[in-house]
Amino acid sequence: MSKKEPLPKDWREGRRLRGWQLYQQGWKQKDIADALGVTEGAVSQWVRRAKKNGPDGLRHQPPPGPQPKLAEEQRAQLPGLLAKGSEQYGFRGEVWTTARVAVLIKQQFGVRYHPAHCSRLLRAAKHSVQKPAELATQRNEEAIKAWKEEHWPSLKKSRAGKATDRFCR
Repeated sequence: MSKKEPLPKDWREGRRLRGWQLYQQGWKQKDIADALGVTEGAVSQWVRRAKKNGPDGLRHQPPPGPQPKLAEEQRAQLPGLLAKGSEQYGFRGEVWTTARVAVLIKQQFGVRYHPAHCSRLLRAAKHSVQKPAELATQRNEEAIKAWKEEHWPSLKKSRAGKATDRFCR
């Protein structure tokens, strides 16, 4: 490799590039395979790829991954749909949870997304994942406040009491 070429990303890529260099120097594929500890078939594939695409064909190619279910235009529409509010789509309360976003995507685009993946879509759309506060319907705020002010201080142990108990034994 010359100084202008980038360094290999991993040892496998370096081995492929070294095999190509040896081939260009006139080495036989069998000798290259023996020297690099690979099969002759592997060297044959490297040589074929390098002849077709040049040395860059031997570089590491990350796997492409699955195709997105939503098209780019559909993902671009998502912030506008979310801006209308969740009540516009029949949900109770103005909160966009991942489950609600999954339902919205299914209704609007006919595409099924797992709710856990919708958090990625929300972050990409510059929205935060929201969780509604689930409080009991029978909750009495005045009674809770009174209990916290009157009963809780008498039940709460003081730090000083713990320290003196420990040393007085």
